[in-house]
Amino acid sequence: MMALNIAIMGASGRMGRMLIQSTLDNPKANLAGAFVRSISSLIGVDAGEFVGMGKCGVTLSTLDLSGVDVLIDFSLPDALDEVLEACIANKVALVMGVTGLDEAQEAKLHEVSKHIPIVYAGNYSTGVNLSLNLLAITAKVLGMDADVEIIEHHHKHKLDAPSGTALMMANAVADARGQTIKTSAIYGRQGQAKRADGEIGIHAVRGGEIVGEHTVEFIMNGEIIEITHKAQSRMAFANGAVRAGLWLHEQPAQLYDMQDVLGLK
Repeated sequence: MMALNIAIMGASGRMGRMLIQSTLDNPKANLAGAFVRSISSLIGVDAGEFVGMGKCGVTLSTLDLSGVDVLIDFSLPDALDEVLEACIANKVALVMGVTGLDEAQEAKLHEVSKHIPIVYAGNYSTGVNLSLNLLAITAKVLGMDADVEIIEHHHKHKLDAPSGTALMMANAVADARGQTIKTSAIYGRQGQAKRADGEIGIHAVRGGEIVGEHTVEFIMNGEIIEITHKAQSRMAFANGAVRAGLWLHEQPAQLYDMQDVLGLK
C-alpha cells in the first residue's frame, strides 16, 4: 500500500512542527508539503531539517496542493478561505484543527464538506475524545442535579478563549442534558453572579507554557465528580490529526469529527 501524501498548513507554528514530525514518523504517510505565509523568512528551508529530523526533500513553501491527498491545517482562522478554495480546486481532503472559527466560518466548512471530506475537531487527542464520551454519560445520569463547571488551562500565547476543547466538553454535557451552550454557558463570573439552575460555567486560565489541561466538575450536594484530561505533549494532538488524515482519505464528502475517526459514535 502506497503512503498517503499529507501536507501541513501552518508548518512553522508550534503544532505545525509537531505535525511535520508525526507525518515523517508515520510509515503510512508521506510528507508532500509544508506551507507557511508568503512573507515568511523560512521559505526554502527543508522541513525535516527545520524540525531537527534531517533533510527530507520537502521545503517550506506557500500553499500548493499539487499531488496532495490530505491537508492538515492548524494555522489561523484568517487563512480559512484560501485553504478551502485550494482544497476544492484540487479535490484534497481536509483535517481542520484551527480553533476560534466564527459561526460564518463554521457554516462555510459545512457547505464545503458537500464537495470534499472534512474532519473538524477542537481537539485531536484520543484521550480527550474518550473523555467526551465519559462526560456525556455522566451528564445524562446526573442531569440537572449537578452544577457543572469547566476549567481549562493553556499557555500564555494561546489566542482564543475558551479553548476549542472546553467548548467541545461543554457541548457534550449540554447535549446530554437537553441543553445548548448558547443558552446555558456562562463565561467566567463577575459582580453579582449568583448561579442559575442549569448553568455550565466555563473558565479560561492562561500562563507559562501549559500544553493543555481541562477539568469538568459535576458538583452535587455531598460529592463532586471530576473528569480531567492533561496533555503532556502536543505530539498527542499531532498523532491524532495524522490518524484522522489517514482515515479521512477513504471517506465520502461529508463533515466528520474525531469521534467518527475513532469509531466512538
